[in-house]
This record gives sequence, structure tokens and C-alpha cells, in this order.
Amino acid sequence: MAIAELKNVDFVYGRGTPYEIHALKGINLEIRENTITGIIGHTGSGKSTLVQLLNGLLKPTSGEVLVEGVNIWENPKKIASVRFKVGLVMQHPEHQLFEETVEKDIAFGPRNMGLSEEEITERVHRAARFTGLSEETLKKSPFDLSGGQKRRVALAGVIAMEPKLLVLDEPAAGLDPRGRREILTGIREYQRSTGNSVLIISHSMEDMAIYCDRVIVFSDGEQIMDGTCAEVFSRYDELYAVGLDVPEITKVAAALIDEGIGIGRDVYTVNWAVTHMMDRLRGEGSGDES
Repeated sequence: MAIAELKNVDFVYGRGTPYEIHALKGINLEIRENTITGIIGHTGSGKSTLVQLLNGLLKPTSGEVLVEGVNIWENPKKIASVRFKVGLVMQHPEHQLFEETVEKDIAFGPRNMGLSEEEITERVHRAARFTGLSEETLKKSPFDLSGGQKRRVALAGVIAMEPKLLVLDEPAAGLDPRGRREILTGIREYQRSTGNSVLIISHSMEDMAIYCDRVIVFSDGEQIMDGTCAEVFSRYDELYAVGLDVPEITKVAAALIDEGIGIGRDVYTVNWAVTHMMDRLRGEGSGDES
């Protein structure tokens, strides 16, 4: 089942002007329920336009955007309600903090949903746990926090609304390796525990490989690939051709293939590579004994 869907969507910036840019061209895709989907593409490929369409911040030039099977622009007066279902965390969301305490900032969205104070409190603490914020931090001013902590607060504020689809544009950009791991592990824990869907845009192929169930590839406003991590990253020649990279371990596997050591083109994590290598060694061992 699809939580969100784009049908024949085109989007044009500056339509009819000398600055017209055709950002998306005939896009048909589904964001499935209970999955983490990754979107990759070089700058200008249409990724950020896509996520703003899902959230109702932009209206398609043509085509339909559906959330839970309903065209979100069917009733334009209710477009704001879509943002409770599709929560969007843009790059550098820490600049959007404004409340006097972290707790109040996280509670802002749930309070606007008309929830009870008891439910709001429960959601705030649950979102804080997913994003690695301590009870002590909740009482602090968000403006006294580090950049990485501010980002966690902004993410927690969207998670607290428990949207059916959580959309994240480069959620770990600029963080150190430990910070990246903590943020993305928390997002995966959130998804697995709620069953809601997550859509992540990232330039880190390692992050895509580790955390995503499915990857969609964009190039020049068009969707050119859609599949599991193994299916997409095994097509590394095509990814290179459109200016994209692959996980480092995929490059190692490709180099081994060139040397006549075939552990498969579909290697995208270290664990996956070890499994392939062990299978190969077991196979060779069986052959020696026969």
C-alpha cells in the first residue's frame, strides 16, 4: 500500500518567463507504508522540489499528489492539514526554533493538532527519546544548545506530530560520524516502532545503504531507478554515468570483480560483503573436498 503517491507530476519554476526551469518531468512514484525510502540525485535533480510537493508547500504544475489515496489539492483550503500527515524537516531546521524551552518547542506542533496536555507530554518525551535528547535538555533554551542538539530538537518537533510520512532533507548533514549514526539510528527506531513511513534525502551513499529499505534515483527532473539497495547499487556503472557515487564497499566489490574475484555486484554494506565472501569461501571449500 502507498501512503503517498505522485501521478504524472510535472513542476515548472518561473513558468512562462525567461527563467523557466522544468524541475520535475512526468513523475510517477509511490511511497509505501511501513518503509524507509531513500532519494538520491545530484544537485538540481528535483529531490527538494519533490519533498515540498509531498508536503503541500508547492502545488504541481500538472498531475496529482495523493496522501492516503486523496488528492491533497482537492480542497486547497485544507492544505495545512496535510502537514500533520506529511511532516517535513528541511535542511538546517535548527533555524526554525523559537520557543523559550526545548520542551515547548517540541510541543508546538502537537498542541496545534488540538491534542490533550497528557498526550502532548507523552509525545514530547517519546520524540525526545528517539532523537537522543535528555530530560535535562528539555528544560533548557534551544538557543543555548549546540548546532547538532538544535537539529535534534527540530526533528523531535516533527516526530512528535507522528506524521504518517516523515520527510527528511539531509537530516545528518554537517554532523560528525557519531552524531550521524545517533540521529539516523533514532529515525530508524522511530519508523520501526510506529510503522509510519520515512523518506530520506541524502548525499551519503553509506547512509542510504545502511538505513533504507528502498532507493529512488533522480536525474535532471526524472526518476531513473527505483528498487532495493542491492538492485540500485548493483547498477553502479549507470549511477557513475549520471554523476552519482556508491558506497565504498560497493567500489571494493567492483574492484574484486575486475580482479576475477566475484562476490557479486549487489554488495552495498560491509555485512553484506562478508556474507557474500563467506558463501564463496564455503563453496570453494566444498569443491576442494570433493
